[in-house]
Amino acid sequence: MSVDPRYAVLFEPVQIGPVTARNRFYQVPHCNGLGFTRPRAEAAMRGMKAEGGWAVVATQECEIHPTSDLAPGCEARLWDDRDIPALAAMAEAVHEHASLAAIELAHNGFHAANLLTRTPPLASNHMVTDSIQPLQARAMDLADIRALRRWHADAAKRALKAGFDIIYVYAGHHMTMPHHFLSPELNQRSDEYGGSLQNRVRLTRELLEDTREICDGRAAVAFRLAVDDMAGTGGMQAEEEGRAIVEMLAELPDLWDVNVAGWPNDSQTARFAPDEGYQEPYVSFVKQVTTKPVVGVGRYTSADRMAALIRKGVFDMIGAARPSIADPFLPAKIEEGRIDEIRECIGCNICAAMDWFSVPIRCTQNPTMGEEWRRGWHPEKIAPAASDAPVLVVGSGPAGLECALQLSNRGYSVTLAEAGRELGGRSRRESGLKGLGTWSRVRDYRATLLSQRADVEIFLESELTAEDILAFDFAHVYLATGARWRADGVGRSTRRAIPGLDGVAVLTPDDIMDGALPGDGPVLVWDDDRIYMGGVIADHLAAAGAEVALATPAPMVSPWTENTMEQGRIQAGLLAAGVGLRLSQRLVRIEAGEAVLACEYTGTETRLPCATLVTVTERAPERALYDALRAQDHGLTTLAAIGDALAPGLIADAVHAGHMAARNHERDPAEAEAELFTREMVSL
Repeated sequence: MSVDPRYAVLFEPVQIGPVTARNRFYQVPHCNGLGFTRPRAEAAMRGMKAEGGWAVVATQECEIHPTSDLAPGCEARLWDDRDIPALAAMAEAVHEHASLAAIELAHNGFHAANLLTRTPPLASNHMVTDSIQPLQARAMDLADIRALRRWHADAAKRALKAGFDIIYVYAGHHMTMPHHFLSPELNQRSDEYGGSLQNRVRLTRELLEDTREICDGRAAVAFRLAVDDMAGTGGMQAEEEGRAIVEMLAELPDLWDVNVAGWPNDSQTARFAPDEGYQEPYVSFVKQVTTKPVVGVGRYTSADRMAALIRKGVFDMIGAARPSIADPFLPAKIEEGRIDEIRECIGCNICAAMDWFSVPIRCTQNPTMGEEWRRGWHPEKIAPAASDAPVLVVGSGPAGLECALQLSNRGYSVTLAEAGRELGGRSRRESGLKGLGTWSRVRDYRATLLSQRADVEIFLESELTAEDILAFDFAHVYLATGARWRADGVGRSTRRAIPGLDGVAVLTPDDIMDGALPGDGPVLVWDDDRIYMGGVIADHLAAAGAEVALATPAPMVSPWTENTMEQGRIQAGLLAAGVGLRLSQRLVRIEAGEAVLACEYTGTETRLPCATLVTVTERAPERALYDALRAQDHGLTTLAAIGDALAPGLIADAVHAGHMAARNHERDPAEAEAELFTREMVSL
């Protein structure tokens, strides 16, 4: 097999100190909700990346000491020798596929509240902790700094015992002690570790030197640095102190892993950073300053863009977290000429959200992510068909497309019936809203592959009845008919229809996605969903020229999006667009052309002019076809509602449901149910 010459540069080996990466694809450290609590799942997930062609596969941040306790977070942990076996399992899984294993050692300083260990948090100065906890961190004295260096050195020694090839010093994301000491905002010390940049760099230099001495040619030393705090004046800026730090330490590490801080800036959603390479303006100088290899990120999914970055000398290696989650086999697919089979990251940050919840990682595009060990799912392999019986899938939204694709991958003959004129369901329709254009990739990836399959028939504008389905020769039927947003106002805080809706024009997000726009007069978006759609709809309508207000019982807009690290940008964007925000307000009724709102805390009522009400509350599953079939003596071997038609959720949930339906098709139900009980148990 020969690599397309356009991409051959991506498959050149790279020397990183004493070790060699087999190509230029580098999975940078990223959290995943697995960590020390689920080491088998962690090893299986990282090993899958190595199998998929990533030459370097890193852990997430790894706590080095009980004074850096991120509980209840599930990160990596290397407090003492008892933690070595769990991390060794990951290193072994990566080595099995000839890739290098990297570990990101971290002391999180005042970012760690130490809720488990109950030790006072440590910091460069006395300050409140970075989390909303009734705690303050104590300022480190020189003895504490010496202890920190010892803890880091001991963790590096354990990392070598665990078999890691690359050991990190981590100064990024506003999360780690070296970054805190580098920061002109956070470091207010007046001793040799504070004040001038030279002094603020001292701790980082010492950690790098300590780690080099310990590795002593047995492993490479990587330095992860946020070159810009994205805080403007007063913070660290790439063109000033960021560059100066790189110049001071240019040849000390074996590899530079560069990005921006904090995590919401480094991992911006596609809604606010739609293009690949959005960090390049900040990090492209690094390669000009050091002779050591440089890796950077930017949600890269285009092989052409990756190759151009290498040729231009911007990076030596293409770093990825989210693209490696969306498609662990991205490098292999480029190498094998299967570009159209790449599952491109949509930049939704569902992966990051699960880390905030301390549960196993998941991905909208890749439903196998986090299921490699628990269910034994492989992103590129699936069990062959158990029979030659054809399958009918009704509905081509995320669940239907994924179900049809995976049934085809198993070898089944599949008929996909879609009532509309286009494939994609909600993934297509939501991608038409402002900021969500990349969400069309959910449809595009699956529709492209399905269109190439000889064993798949696709019928558009085919709205089927129960009688139609029973007249066909199908024993197996999956109904992915989706859900529709309610127009009566029933939602989280209001379990009954809102009075007075007949006196105002009422639209739902479905109406907006279908192309409807409000008429003249003020528009009120009533967001009792509180996930992401309310903020999206308000922004979309404001951009279309409407006079928009948004009311929600929550104290902020789209509070769930704090987990996808975009809530601040959403609220700032709405304010900039002139959207009036009525927070902590519940919609009580519509009366005489006005919306009557009540304060969530006092019940005090206020009135707001309202010509059009857009209700963003909850979705009702489209179950009429399913219920009609169940009401008959249908004789079908399989009849199942999947995705939103069963229980509305995120697009990621719908894709996962479609995938699981295909995996479990014609499988013993008891065997499938047993997987739910698979857990990693602590032995006593």
